[in-house]
Amino acid sequence: MRALIVDDSRFVRDFLRGLLEEKGIECEEASDGKAGLSHLHEGDPFDLALVDWNMPVMDGLDMLKNMRAEGYADVKVMMVTTEAEDDFIIRSLDAGADEYLMKPFDNEALTEKLAMLGFVEA
Repeated sequence: MRALIVDDSRFVRDFLRGLLEEKGIECEEASDGKAGLSHLHEGDPFDLALVDWNMPVMDGLDMLKNMRAEGYADVKVMMVTTEAEDDFIIRSLDAGADEYLMKPFDNEALTEKLAMLGFVEA
């Protein structure tokens, strides 16, 4: 199983990588949506993308819209963001996100969302 972590925060990328690798999920990272799309275009396919909303160059919502428009329907997308308003959640789900995880989060919250997507046991 492979995951792409897309977040402009090095701390968040490292934190997510540590939690995912403990679960046996191989990870790659990108610091913005444009770099995230580049990772999708090259190499082996990803099963999961964990995408922040607020990033420079290209934000997470635009990355998600581009992913879905380019046919990456098999990649599950979890938005991982501080944006807690209903409008952000609705816009993400409408654009094709599969799950939405609020920052700050812990291993238990991430595991719950991964279980909902069928990647781990709850």
